[in-house]
Amino acid sequence: MKFLFDLFPVLLFFIAFKLADIYVATIVAIATTILQISWLLFKKRKVEPMLWVSLVIIVVFGGATLIFKNETFIKCKPTVLYWAFALALLISNLKFNKNFIRSLMEKQMQLPEPLWVKLLFSWILFFTAMGFINLFVAFNYTTEEWVNFKLFGSMGLMLLFVIGQSVVLAKHSKENN
Repeated sequence: MKFLFDLFPVLLFFIAFKLADIYVATIVAIATTILQISWLLFKKRKVEPMLWVSLVIIVVFGGATLIFKNETFIKCKPTVLYWAFALALLISNLKFNKNFIRSLMEKQMQLPEPLWVKLLFSWILFFTAMGFINLFVAFNYTTEEWVNFKLFGSMGLMLLFVIGQSVVLAKHSKENN
């Protein structure tokens, strides 16, 4: 359910782009992210720090897109978000000695420390690569192709990455121990 909740702004961005244009889609993405956070606050649920970061990034880059009537800003937004994720994971590990991936997953599986480190750095590399891939598509293809990639390509790559990790880590799940 959380995956669908997280996918909601991207899906509405895609639909708004197909029905109107990049500027309407940008307004929809900003509004949807604000509504997501408002909904969580209304329901007295925790708003994850990265959702706050996502809000700031969409407001800044989406706002710049609208103010300057330049779609380059919104096309760079996913890269900034991916790199923010990668940087947050890296800094939390190097500066605070906290493996965020381990914090999220250690209840489901027991891994030796070197494997937790590999898992963390695989996510850092994945998010870094996704940022570069987004830039490549944004600046080498049409806006419509970029929007299609944003929904289908990015989500597809994420799904493949998660499935690949699941296959490798399956033998370490608590059910198998």
